[in-house]
Amino acid sequence: MSKLLDLMRKLGSDAALADQYAKDPDGVMRRAGLSDEERRAMAEKDYAAIKTLTGMADGQFATNHVIKAYDE
Repeated sequence: MSKLLDLMRKLGSDAALADQYAKDPDGVMRRAGLSDEERRAMAEKDYAAIKTLTGMADGQFATNHVIKAYDE
């Protein structure tokens, strides 16, 4: 699994990580080991680049919605 896809999944299931990401997205992405290209795609919400970088096909995930698997 790509580091980008792994981080995206963790952001949806780890409330503390999601909170950290809201405050310092670049720091969280750097700690996750994302490349410059991956960080740029996430920062710019570039769906086409994210899809390419993760290897995900259309319809397998949505970048414009956040699904949280934790209690707020």
